[in-house]
Amino acid sequence: MDEHYLLTCPVCKKQFSDTYLLTCKTGCFSLLRADYSAKSLTLRNLPGIFKYRDWLPVMGSLPTCSSPICFKSSMLAAHLGLKNLWIGFSGYWPLRDAYVNTGSFKEFEAYPTVVRLRERTSGVILVSSAGNTGRAFAQVSAETDQPVIIVVPVSARERIWTTLPAKNLLLITVDGDYTDAITLGNALCSIPGIYSEGGAKNVARRDGMGTVMLEGAVTIGKMPDWYIQGVGSGTGGIAAWEASIRLIKDGRFGSDLPRLLLIQNEPFIPMVRAWQAGRREIIPDLDMPDAKGAISQVYSDVLTNRAPPYAIPGGVYDALSETGGLMDSVSSEAAREAGALFHRLEGIDPDPAAAVCVAGFIKAVHNQVIDPKATILLSITGGGYEIINQDMRIVHPPDIKVENVLNEQCTNSIKRQVTTWVSQYV
Repeated sequence: MDEHYLLTCPVCKKQFSDTYLLTCKTGCFSLLRADYSAKSLTLRNLPGIFKYRDWLPVMGSLPTCSSPICFKSSMLAAHLGLKNLWIGFSGYWPLRDAYVNTGSFKEFEAYPTVVRLRERTSGVILVSSAGNTGRAFAQVSAETDQPVIIVVPVSARERIWTTLPAKNLLLITVDGDYTDAITLGNALCSIPGIYSEGGAKNVARRDGMGTVMLEGAVTIGKMPDWYIQGVGSGTGGIAAWEASIRLIKDGRFGSDLPRLLLIQNEPFIPMVRAWQAGRREIIPDLDMPDAKGAISQVYSDVLTNRAPPYAIPGGVYDALSETGGLMDSVSSEAAREAGALFHRLEGIDPDPAAAVCVAGFIKAVHNQVIDPKATILLSITGGGYEIINQDMRIVHPPDIKVENVLNEQCTNSIKRQVTTWVSQYV
């Protein structure tokens, strides 16, 4: 097998060949990182994000138009008095050649993850999601026939759809929140033949998201001074940091890491509280009291993760520390207003998570945190749903509902059903 990368542990520094590893073989608590043999970025004549294959942990590709775009803002920039505001858009906007059919940058994670799994092993992928990630994997399943199990909170049921029928998809809805979906997903991964997509631990997911930074640097001609994104787990921020490290080694895009500004949606802001208190560890009683109550009040519930990769070596805390980054939060009302402003000025409807990002960005500009002359990459992680609903046929798959993930009888019952379904493929 012609490998163009190895996996490196940031703690023990050991390197491993990839067998769809999600954790260090020596047992270190860390996020493995892909170390690519190509130190300079070359854009390949491949579809969608696979043009960045030199810095993706895959050898092949899939036919797709899904890729981030980057353009210089005029209207929002003028509104805020900025000179160098660039927008990294990851959604559906044919007018600007943006063809992310599910409207979310989670597609950039799904495509390389499916290719990586197929190249390294075989089986069924399981995804626990608050909505956008699940929809992205459902779409890729529909396009490739890759068998996928998706576990989401029942509140996210309507967010799971595809633009063509998904014959090899099993959707499970949980009466609970995102963390409850993760709990059930972890239990189902004990079934032989099921592979967890891995979340932040999956280098394919992180490096797929990192293409937003790559697209920005290539379009702007250098790395930005600031990278701004709304976050729930913070994995997108980690991905931008890792991509920036590779761009520095390339030598053509600058020598300074972009500063990260990561935004959470009040009142659920565990990473903001921990970071602003100077702590590496999230303390649940201090940082997310009444977590379920807080989650129920946010505008963008995809930005709610009770177990983010914050403290883990190579995670959010390290990304913020290395980049001189900041975390902040905004209210749901501010996010709604910012989303409407972005829609009016830039001409496209942003995902609620992206609206949170825009609100946090506006707050930082008004508070003079960001120099008006700075080069800024504003990551709009999803959008274009109004056009999707006009252009696409939307297909909602059937689901199996689980009432109580903490009830052993319920868990065992769904395990039996999933085992039967998996037996078709494994």
